[in-house]
Amino acid sequence: MTTPAAKANNENYQRILSAGYTLISRKGFSAVGLAELLVHAGVPKGSFYYYFKSKEQFGEALVDHYFDDYQQRVKQLFSAPGLNAKDKLLRYWQEWLRRESAEGDCGKCLVVKLGAEVAELSEPIRLRLKAASEKTVQQLADLIERGNRDGSLTITDPTQCAAQLYQMWLGASLLTKLQQSAQPLQRAYHSTEIILNTP
Repeated sequence: MTTPAAKANNENYQRILSAGYTLISRKGFSAVGLAELLVHAGVPKGSFYYYFKSKEQFGEALVDHYFDDYQQRVKQLFSAPGLNAKDKLLRYWQEWLRRESAEGDCGKCLVVKLGAEVAELSEPIRLRLKAASEKTVQQLADLIERGNRDGSLTITDPTQCAAQLYQMWLGASLLTKLQQSAQPLQRAYHSTEIILNTP
């Protein structure tokens, strides 16, 4: 049975991760200092070092936490009844378009935010982002394969198609930030429809 003290510690852990995601989504990993993170989380300094030996280890935990939640949501969407595989894929990209073109940084893709910044600063965080991205591509490839079986898709190489789509959407998300316009994402969605509808 979980003791009240253990529960309080767990709440602090979640608060640190939640505050970290909010701040890092807005400002970037390097720009967020430990003091700012702890004030935003509302926890004492000792709470941070109870869970993390360093900011880098915190970054690894943040990526793991974000992608555990993200991939559970993807799994739920991809297993929802009443839709064929192609419709589930289109719904996935519709949600990506909505999330990445929305005002503010809350809910935005952590790969887009951290990929370029952290890849050359922290090898452990880069490897976490790489592994999570590869798992997402595999989830997409598995659904494309299901689409081939249910007749909603005719994709010769599901893995190649999944990687191509994922890379296109990451690039479109970055361009959306640079241009401050949803047009790159809208074009990505149009291109995705063409790819998925090609016999």
